[in-house]
Amino acid sequence: MNVSGVKSLLNKSSFTKSDLIYLLSLTGDAKTALFEKAAEVKEQYVGRKVYFRGLIELSNICRKNCLYCGIRSGNSKVSRYNLDDEEVVETAKFAWQSKYASLAIQTGELNSNDFIERINNLLDKINKATNNELGITLSLGEQTEETYQEWFDKGAIRYLLRIESSNKDLYHKIHPNNLLHDYDTRLNCLKSLQRIGYQVGSGVMIGLPFQTLEHLAEDLLWMQEFDIDMVGMGPYVEHPDTPLFEYSNTLLPLQERLDLSLKMYALLRILMKDINIAAPTALQAIDPLGREKAIKVGANVIMPNITPGIYRNNYKLYENKPCVDDAADDCKSCLEARIQLTGDEIGFGEQGNSKHYYKKIR
Repeated sequence: MNVSGVKSLLNKSSFTKSDLIYLLSLTGDAKTALFEKAAEVKEQYVGRKVYFRGLIELSNICRKNCLYCGIRSGNSKVSRYNLDDEEVVETAKFAWQSKYASLAIQTGELNSNDFIERINNLLDKINKATNNELGITLSLGEQTEETYQEWFDKGAIRYLLRIESSNKDLYHKIHPNNLLHDYDTRLNCLKSLQRIGYQVGSGVMIGLPFQTLEHLAEDLLWMQEFDIDMVGMGPYVEHPDTPLFEYSNTLLPLQERLDLSLKMYALLRILMKDINIAAPTALQAIDPLGREKAIKVGANVIMPNITPGIYRNNYKLYENKPCVDDAADDCKSCLEARIQLTGDEIGFGEQGNSKHYYKKIR
């Protein structure tokens, strides 16, 4: 298909799996046409604004043993940590005073009563310290619907729970085969979050062992069918202290994983025009300008890492994690300069909630 044929295909109102597989394989001028179309859709439906979510990596203690993750419970080489409440509140205040307007709290998966109650108390403390002005995103794994409801009632408005792969067979290849790592449980958690009223986010890894373009096309259609409000997805970057590392020699080169990720952002922006799409730090682990490239092809959310610096190197889900030595102020200044390079502007003081979500609840 020539470039004009690709442009015609991109103007369709819906896409088949075959369409998406073809579009994920584009190169050269045809790929440029895809990226240009995604940029047009982004500007028309969500504007050229990038929203910051100050990221706090609360703890790297995890009960799960996912085969791809550097902080999995079975990795004895990790130095475990747990921020105290005062550190979390002070970091949240930094985000508020920096006019990020949004916060994301992420941790290894825990579900003890003490952990659940701690999050309840932290939400109270953060909201009190920031005048209830921060839009809070949680990414705390699988919980009961009652727990999700408690946290929602305490003021959390968004929840990110990545499916990692929507293909059940592939999901089972990258997780231990037991009830603690059950595909249907994860899916049911996402449905619980939707029922409660969160802005719900999910996402996948791109370039996994055993993964095909067909899987990625299915992922795009799954996100559309599930009707998510926001997406956090990015390239799979292997970690040496994980079982999946043995398949490193079967993987696409890192630059090809980055390129495939950019095509996924572009296609998702075209498919789901008004959702929020984050440009993750994993992109920067491959290319110093990886996040900026994602913004140009559809992403509109950045998550500056504001975790106190002494802990950052211990929250390594993958190798070559960037910005582990930066202070929060350095990260802010760096990202401001980077966003300027894209031609977009930063929505300081704006929570940047999902337009797709508000369209649904009207």
